[in-house]
Amino acid sequence: MKSLSPFVLALLVAGCAMSPPPRPGLLDVVERPAEQALLAGLRAYEDAQYTDAEKQFSLALKLGLPSPKDRAAAAKHLAFIYCTSNRLTECEASFRAAKAADPNFALGKSEAGHPLWGPVYKRVQP
Repeated sequence: MKSLSPFVLALLVAGCAMSPPPRPGLLDVVERPAEQALLAGLRAYEDAQYTDAEKQFSLALKLGLPSPKDRAAAAKHLAFIYCTSNRLTECEASFRAAKAADPNFALGKSEAGHPLWGPVYKRVQP
């Protein structure tokens, strides 16, 4: 068996000693503009401020949410807003965007049974 040169050995040892970069914490994430817009959208949605929620969810998607689950959540809430305001084409497109963002996206049982968006959601399921 050949022995490693001192240079290669030093590189291997140095590589092992390096630790992975730290993962971002919650405070790091919520300072990013896209995540701020998503959180603002969720707050507005919960407060029944649907016009503002729609703007914030759209902004969050435009700014580029890196998390597939976050993109799916923004698209899902947009779908709910579109369906409740009788914009069924946009509602359908948003449900498709949610599934495209996160292949595991699915509405919960009570959400899927909603009389306004449930039928649209079921129509776009594969």
